[in-house]
Amino acid sequence: MGTPPLHGITVVSLEQAVAAPFATRQLADLGARVIKVERPGAGDFARGYDRTVLGQASYFVWLNRGKESIELDIKNSADRTVLDNMIAGADVLVQNLIPGAMARIGLDAATVRAKHPDLIHVSISGYGDHGPYRDKKAYDALIQAETGLIAATGSPEAPAKVGASVADIATGMYAYSGILTALYRRERTGSGSSLDIAMIDAVGEWMMQPAYYSSYGGKPWQRTGTRHGTLAPYGPYRCGDGEQVFLAVQSDREWEVLCREVIGDPSMVGDARFIHNPERVEHNRLITESIERAFAGKTVTEVVDLLEKTGIANARLHQPADLFDHPQLRARDRWRTVDAPGGRVRALLPPVSLHGTEALMLPVPSLGEHNEPLRQEFGA
Repeated sequence: MGTPPLHGITVVSLEQAVAAPFATRQLADLGARVIKVERPGAGDFARGYDRTVLGQASYFVWLNRGKESIELDIKNSADRTVLDNMIAGADVLVQNLIPGAMARIGLDAATVRAKHPDLIHVSISGYGDHGPYRDKKAYDALIQAETGLIAATGSPEAPAKVGASVADIATGMYAYSGILTALYRRERTGSGSSLDIAMIDAVGEWMMQPAYYSSYGGKPWQRTGTRHGTLAPYGPYRCGDGEQVFLAVQSDREWEVLCREVIGDPSMVGDARFIHNPERVEHNRLITESIERAFAGKTVTEVVDLLEKTGIANARLHQPADLFDHPQLRARDRWRTVDAPGGRVRALLPPVSLHGTEALMLPVPSLGEHNEPLRQEFGA
């Protein structure tokens, strides 16, 4: 296995919850040294979210492998010296503390980069560093609500939060890609950068298609449950054994194949009600009835086999726990095990694979596990 691509990069992170830890874990997987600064005695409050993974929190185990944990009281002069020494030797400083906290302790971008101009200073917040919402606290579901994501999700009867922490994940991914961009820029110019990533911006970007569609279209967004709101047919359909299969048609060519070879009604191809996608969306109820009539005498396995044979995209409905046994992930050898405070746990390799290297997949730290060596290394 080759040298990890971020070997030699040091990241100091005053982080908590999900967005910042998600970004820094990607860096750790690629070989960066990530030093996680935690509150004495309590640590990252995500450690207490649950106890489901061998006594540890599922969020924390997922987001913090490969990091070194040190407990620091940054109001204590000796601890502050340790932190300042770590920052002096770091390539990247990441923080997602409450609004205004970094400025109050003199660790805002302007102050720190005046001393360390080659540092990449990364601030992750809910709403950015100015504007009427600047000081407003932000968590995943709240950002989903503010950006219209909750209003766009769910059934016609009721909106719903997305099941995964997508606001945090989106923000963490933009922070991660921003850090990599800043490291590349520094490699070329020698200059550091100040990065500001706001959750409202990250999810706002993801919501642009629904915003365009409903604003320029002059009509409110319609919640459609598990069906697509602007493509048809696209969603779940009942089979004869009571199971559901998801299928998706994205072109007029696929629609013709579906009509002729799956539904068995070629007359639907030239029907003005279904001629192109906008018309199909308008008459989706009729399409659903036709598809489910065609599936009524078949099991879900038979339907999937038919869809595969005819080239129509499809999927089965799985539960979250089924991910660990998914045949495609198993066949591609995507699972590893990592050490965690409660024992060894299964972990999925990062989505990006660099030929000749593999993600490090190092242990999840216990609170303050690296206190002594880090204090010795960075103490006054």
